[in-house]
Amino acid sequence: MEQAERTILIVDDEEKILKVLEINLKEKYRLLLARNGDEAINCLRNAAVDLMLTDERMPGRNGMDLLSFVQQHYRHVPVIIVTAFGSVEHAVHAMKMGAYDYILKPIKIDELQRLIEKALHYSRLLSENVELKERLKKYEGVKEIITANPGMRALFETLKQVAATSASVLIEGESGTGKQLVASSIHYMSSRADNPFIEINCGAIPVNLLESELFGHEKGAFTGAVHMKKGKFELADNGTLFLDEIGELPLELQVKLLHVLENQTFTRLGGTQLIRTHARIVTATNRILSEEVEAKRFRSDLYYRLKVVYVRIPPLRERREDIPLLVRHFMEKYNQLRDDRKTEVELSGEALDILQSYSWPGNVRELENVIQQVIIFAKGGLVTPDALPPEIVQDTEPSMTKEELREEKNRRTKAILRDAEHSFLKRILEKTRGNITRAAEISGYDRRQLQNLIKKHGIKTDYFK
Repeated sequence: MEQAERTILIVDDEEKILKVLEINLKEKYRLLLARNGDEAINCLRNAAVDLMLTDERMPGRNGMDLLSFVQQHYRHVPVIIVTAFGSVEHAVHAMKMGAYDYILKPIKIDELQRLIEKALHYSRLLSENVELKERLKKYEGVKEIITANPGMRALFETLKQVAATSASVLIEGESGTGKQLVASSIHYMSSRADNPFIEINCGAIPVNLLESELFGHEKGAFTGAVHMKKGKFELADNGTLFLDEIGELPLELQVKLLHVLENQTFTRLGGTQLIRTHARIVTATNRILSEEVEAKRFRSDLYYRLKVVYVRIPPLRERREDIPLLVRHFMEKYNQLRDDRKTEVELSGEALDILQSYSWPGNVRELENVIQQVIIFAKGGLVTPDALPPEIVQDTEPSMTKEELREEKNRRTKAILRDAEHSFLKRILEKTRGNITRAAEISGYDRRQLQNLIKKHGIKTDYFK
């Protein structure tokens, strides 16, 4: 894929120097010219800058002031300082402050171009490193999909198949069920994983700004549009664009989104050039979108375009067998963040029973928040029912039939057995430092049985070595 045009911000109070640099560099780079420090800061705030070239001495904010500002707010942008021969000491000081390099006046264009290419290469490495860290962080999130529910397990097997395609996916589920996690899973299990995963909440951005956020805008498209800006569709090219709360999208933008899905092209706001997109579209909503279509609040043609693959994430109250697993996961997560790590907070059986009986209107997100709160305010090692939030203790489920009570008892019994089995495996692996052969000898299992149990509980033996 062709390397996108790189943007260089040149800052100098001498018009003649700006003109010379513009003539020599404009064929290869996109240039932003600033005549003082304030103009330069305005450019940094309103455009994606890949490199800044600044004179050291200027009235008002000088080059060192700009370097300090960039180091504080835009650390990914390398800075080259232009300095006079007699100020080499200042330039060396600038490099100690974080400047990429310096160049002496009078500027030799060939030398400057070589230095710019080195700095831009360095900038690309920094950006790729940040992107890699983001991908790894989100991949870790994919592994945190925790479930014992047969329906959820089947759903994630389906996601693996869906990830191998470019089909649009519509995810429906109540708030807090994990729609963003499912969307990112689809992306990071796909061949697009090395490309951007871009997300936008259609309900969190004012309508008058949403079109610009999605499709970008050209300079002068509206008051305040002082520079060209790429939209989410452009940024997500060859990757995945996740449109959260798609049910909040205004009807006029639904028409434009449908056009993009049908033609794979769009124009920036205020522009005329057609831009092609190869982004995969994944959408999510906490509404029932078919009902929105019936109420004429959502276009039926767009609905069917988005719903090539449909995924419904059930609320937590429909998969109560997941509650003990999630509780254990969040307890381990937030216990590690405690200042006093010697005393781990544990949940009593009575407290767990209450958590399993609660209706969880906020779903997994609410459960995580409750566990975090419990651990923060825990005074002792054991959390009893009186330490739980009052609204959870007071909430009661409707009366159950005998059959429902029997099923609930069986579910809880299985959960207790799973917890006991998990704790046993962890203790035996801690004792043997992850040596499966030794652990099998001690536990009485044969090696294959033990490996299967470890796999079943998702335990990583490397953690104990």
